[in-house]
Amino acid sequence: MAAGTDRYDRLSIVSGSPLSEESGIGALTLGGYLREVTERFGPREALAVRAGDRMIRWSYDALWEQTRAVAQALLACGVGKGTRVGVLATNRLEFLSCVFGTALAGGVAATLSTFSTPAELQFLLSQSACSVLLLERHVLNKDFAAMLAGIEPQISTVQPGRLASLKFPFLRHLAVIDGDEAYGAIEGWAPFLSRGAKVAPALVDATASAVAPSDPGVLFFSSGSTGKPKGILSAHRAVCIQLWRYPQVFGFGDDIRCLPANGFAWSGNFVQGIGGTLSVGGTIVLQRIFDPRDSLDLMVRERVNYPIAWPHQWAQIEAVPGFAEADLSAMRYVGMQTPIGKHPTVKSNWHEPVRIYGNTETFTISTALFGGASPEAYGESSGRPLPGNTIRIVDTDTGATVPWGEQGEIAVKGPTLMMGYIGIPIDETLDDRGFFRTGDGGYLDEQGRLVWQGRLNDIIKTGGANVSPVEIDNIIKTMPGVKATQTVGVPDEMLGELVVACIVPQDGVQLDAAAVCSFVKLQLASYKVPRRVLFFSEGEFTVTGNAKIKAGDVRKLAMERLMENT
Repeated sequence: MAAGTDRYDRLSIVSGSPLSEESGIGALTLGGYLREVTERFGPREALAVRAGDRMIRWSYDALWEQTRAVAQALLACGVGKGTRVGVLATNRLEFLSCVFGTALAGGVAATLSTFSTPAELQFLLSQSACSVLLLERHVLNKDFAAMLAGIEPQISTVQPGRLASLKFPFLRHLAVIDGDEAYGAIEGWAPFLSRGAKVAPALVDATASAVAPSDPGVLFFSSGSTGKPKGILSAHRAVCIQLWRYPQVFGFGDDIRCLPANGFAWSGNFVQGIGGTLSVGGTIVLQRIFDPRDSLDLMVRERVNYPIAWPHQWAQIEAVPGFAEADLSAMRYVGMQTPIGKHPTVKSNWHEPVRIYGNTETFTISTALFGGASPEAYGESSGRPLPGNTIRIVDTDTGATVPWGEQGEIAVKGPTLMMGYIGIPIDETLDDRGFFRTGDGGYLDEQGRLVWQGRLNDIIKTGGANVSPVEIDNIIKTMPGVKATQTVGVPDEMLGELVVACIVPQDGVQLDAAAVCSFVKLQLASYKVPRRVLFFSEGEFTVTGNAKIKAGDVRKLAMERLMENT
C-alpha cells in the first residue's frame, strides 16, 4: 500500500499471486496424482493399519496395484465417466483404494459418513445417485448391510447385480469391503474384485488418461442452512491443487508419519491427512475408529510425528493412563498449544497454522501463509489468499464490496471453488461476479490478511463437524410435548461450540432432557445430538416480525443459563 494511502479509501478485495506461479503442483487428476506419487516413492511405506496384534502395511506400489484392481472391477460393473460410486467406510486401506480406483475408472467418488443413521443414509444415497456402493459392513455396533436392507428390502432378497430399486433407481451394484461373504444383493469383496479379471489393464490406463482436470472428481457432503446435508461436487483439479498444496502451506518435510483421528469422508481431513502425507512420500498410520488409548499406543509404536485431532480428542488422549510417561519424542509437526506439544518428551520448533481459512465449497483452504509461518506472522488473521484466489468482503444485504477494513461477509473465488451443489443451479449459488458467499463474517486487515470473525448464519461447528440447528429442530419439534425449539451453538473450549437444544414445552407437560437426546439419537448421527437440553417458558423466547425465533437472543439466554448452573 502506498505511503499516505488510507486503507478505507479502498474496497475490501484482495487476490493471491497467479496460480501459474505456484510451485510444487503436479498432476491435476486424482488418478494422475496417485500415479505421480507412486512413481516418486514406490517402495516407501504409504499406509499402515492395525489388524488385531499386527500391522498391515502398504507401500505406494501396493496402494497403486490395489487401486487398479478396484478400477478394473468398477469398469466391469459398467462404471463410466462421471458415474458416481459411493464409498461408505472408515479410515482404512480400502477407503483410499476405492476413492482413487473410482478416479482411475473415470467415476466420481461420493464419500458417505459412517456416522449416518438409516434416515440420513437413505437421504445421502438418494442425493448422491450412486450406481455403485462400496461399504464397510461392520462399524462399531452398526451393520450397514442390515441397515440398507431395512431401507430397501430388495437388497436382502436379490442376488448381486440384480438390484432394480425404485427407491434408489441408479443403484445397481453393492459390495462390502470388509469381508468376502455376500448379503443378498451385496457382494463380498473378493468376488467383487474378481470381476476385474475380465477387464484388460490397458483399459484402466485408457480411462484414466481420458479424465480431464476439469471433470467432476469427488462428491462430499456438508451440512447447510436448509437443515439437510448439501452435496458439493468438486473437480479433479480443485482436489489435486489442495493435495499438492497442503504440505507446502504447512512446511512439511519428507519424513511425515501422520495419524489422523477423524474420518476422510470430510474434506478437511481428506486433504490434511492424505495430501499432507502422500504428496511428500510420508506414511499415514490409519485408525478406523478413534480410541484415545489406541491413538497413544500407535503414536509411540509407529513413531508418529504428525497427529491430527480436535481439542476434545486431545483431552481424551491426555487422560489415558501413562500419557505423561509415553515416549513421544518422534513428534515434530505438532501444535505447541496441544497436550502433545506440551508433553515433556516433545521438542519441536514447528509452527502450526491454526487460523487458516477455508470451506468444503473450496475443498478446504482459501487463505494461509506458506511454509509453516510463525504465530507472529499470522497475528489474529487467517493469512492471505492462496494463489489464484480472490477474497471480497461484502455487505450481507446488498452484496456490495465494503470499504477496506470494514466488517462484512466473506466471499471467495478461485481454482478450487466447487462445481456446484448437486440439484441446485450454479447461478443460484454464486453471486453476479462469480463469488461464493460463505456465510462467514470477517474483514481485511492493514496487511491484506483475512480476519475471520465467525459464522453469520446459525451453523454450529462442533468437534470439527458442521451441524445444522434446523435439522435438529426439525426432529425435536415432532416429539410429543414440544411447543417450540431452537438449537444453538454455545462457545466451548474443547469442542469449539456446544450443541444446546432450547425447548419450550407445551402447557402442563414435563419434558426430560435425557428423553430429548434419546429421541434425537434415533434419527441423527451422534455428533448432532445436543450435549445440553434447556427448558424455557414461551415468554422467554424473542420472536421476529414473521414469528421466527431470534436465535441470537436464545443463544444469549442459553449461555446465561449454563453459567448459572456451573
